[in-house]
Amino acid sequence: MLTLPIQIVLVQFLSQKPLWIEQYYSNGIYPYLSVFFRAILGWIPFSFGDALGLFLIVFFIKALYSFIKNRFKNSLSKLLNFIITLSIIYFCFYAFWGLNYFREPLAKNLGLQQSNYTTEELVSTTEHIIKELNAIHLQITNNDSVKVIVPYSQKEIYELAPNGFRLLSTTYPQLNYQSSSIKNSLVSLFQSYNGTSGYLNPLTGEAQVNDMIPKTSYPATTCHEIAHQIGWAAENDANFVGFLASIANDDLYFKYSGYRMAYNYCIRQVYKRDEELGKELAKTVNKGVYKDYKASYVHWQQFKNPIEPYLKKGYNSYLKANNQSKGIQSYSYVVDLLIAYFKNEY
Repeated sequence: MLTLPIQIVLVQFLSQKPLWIEQYYSNGIYPYLSVFFRAILGWIPFSFGDALGLFLIVFFIKALYSFIKNRFKNSLSKLLNFIITLSIIYFCFYAFWGLNYFREPLAKNLGLQQSNYTTEELVSTTEHIIKELNAIHLQITNNDSVKVIVPYSQKEIYELAPNGFRLLSTTYPQLNYQSSSIKNSLVSLFQSYNGTSGYLNPLTGEAQVNDMIPKTSYPATTCHEIAHQIGWAAENDANFVGFLASIANDDLYFKYSGYRMAYNYCIRQVYKRDEELGKELAKTVNKGVYKDYKASYVHWQQFKNPIEPYLKKGYNSYLKANNQSKGIQSYSYVVDLLIAYFKNEY
């Protein structure tokens, strides 16, 4: 019981030591730990973590019902057991994965010069991404007005995704990925209603993808979750690594998905700075690409509900508690990395 407050203090202390985390955890213990979990659970055809989570929820509900039914008998011992369980989960979360939230920034790790960017730099990067997106879209469809249809099954996407990381690791060895463990989420419907495309189970190391999301975003989402698996906990970092792995892949549908995601982030930032400029840039994107975006919009609209904003507020608080001061807005910080990357490349 007493270990929980000690753990909390220790985590707070370590959160101020990114050099320690980077050297001894993220590049020390964690790679071996994560490969171990993926190796022992990756072969299971369903999400063991989701199944375990559902079991624990059912167990908790039954215990709570029994506690109320018995009119709160043995309340002190029940509370003690609950705190002990919470302490174990807290320890496993940070020991198995969560300490990666406190590592050094990805930009520093990859040697990118990240800084406050100008509107001109944002527009230049967006134009480059549009050029690549249009070219890949045409390679796939041979018609700028046709929507992309991904021909792969979810399993095939999971099998293809590690290829991008393998090719990417020739440039960035620190982004190597071994022992694949990517699975459909058993709670995809719930994820759809709370507006999420996937998540990493920090206790089992499995990457879960919402199997209801549109296929064109599926490759980039899968690569995003793999990025979490290899130790990039921050959402902007995982988005950027997911982008790099998608466009490094030999497969055109992965490249399309990667540039599609990057364009989406960049054009939002352009609109925030200059709406008219955003409209002009959007006109240069192939019509077929926007048909794809419209289909995705229609897909997500069917899951809109009054509870979603509250779920997002909870997730926002979770991100802020784990070294992402901007919360959900930190997703948009991938634009900083995209601009730094393309400045470095071109």
